[in-house]
Amino acid sequence: MTILEAQDICEAFYRLSNPTDEDRFLVAEALDFLIAETKDPGYMMELGGLYYEQKDFELARKYYELAAEYDDTRAMLCLGYIWYYGRTGTRDYEKAFHYFDRARERGDINAAYKVADMYRRGLYVEADPAKYREIIEDLYREFRRGSQWYLQRPYSKLPEVYLRMGEILAEEGKTDKALKLYKTARPLVARRIRDSAFFGDRTIMKDLTGKIYALQDMDVTRIGLFDLYELLREPCRVRFLFEGEPHEVEAVEEDGAVVIRFDRKWYRTIDDFFEKAQIGDDLLTALYEELYDFEVAKK
Repeated sequence: MTILEAQDICEAFYRLSNPTDEDRFLVAEALDFLIAETKDPGYMMELGGLYYEQKDFELARKYYELAAEYDDTRAMLCLGYIWYYGRTGTRDYEKAFHYFDRARERGDINAAYKVADMYRRGLYVEADPAKYREIIEDLYREFRRGSQWYLQRPYSKLPEVYLRMGEILAEEGKTDKALKLYKTARPLVARRIRDSAFFGDRTIMKDLTGKIYALQDMDVTRIGLFDLYELLREPCRVRFLFEGEPHEVEAVEEDGAVVIRFDRKWYRTIDDFFEKAQIGDDLLTALYEELYDFEVAKK
């Protein structure tokens, strides 16, 4: 393998909407080769990210730690997440705060709101709601100043900051302002999910959807795929069209829990459905803009 061949494998992989295990194996080999040949922390981050998406967190940590040795800010952020959520089996809030704060000092917005979260919950540091709010409001002002630029970039951290600022506003009774932030954030997260299907983005979408419908009723004549996060919490049937063909998703109560049927396949939970449901070879979430004529039939 040459460096150019390895780079070509990586580029081809990133164009796939639903890569197979073999595709992932090939790109992992290519990235491992590029790391050995170039010592570029960017490739270390790519391989760490690949393993993180596959939930192989031990290998993800290995490559993030390699990149952190090269002073990569993104690696510090990712290591913060690994220790914050205990991805490798052990939570360590001291290490998480250490990595988040280092990345924050380097201007990383993601790390800044995670530091804020730790002040909010009193994790490693003493709980300080005022400090939490100060950090989030500062970030919010930054996003508002450049809102048009950020709105064109779904991988900016605008959704994460708007989610938190919306919570602050909702707690103050400023429902309309909170809803506006949630609804601004949601399309950006949908585009992320379409492009990469990262489980963290699905969690954000689920959270945003729940918060929106905690503040307003759903108009079932104007829904899309991600509104199913709310609808499928209770037994119901939803039909929609894709390329003129009908499809149906149904939530069924079974032993006190709700399971999901999509076309002829069953899913254990709503999260399982959003992670795995497909039409043909494409994930349903990758096709969300092409699904139409949603119709709800409550049981």
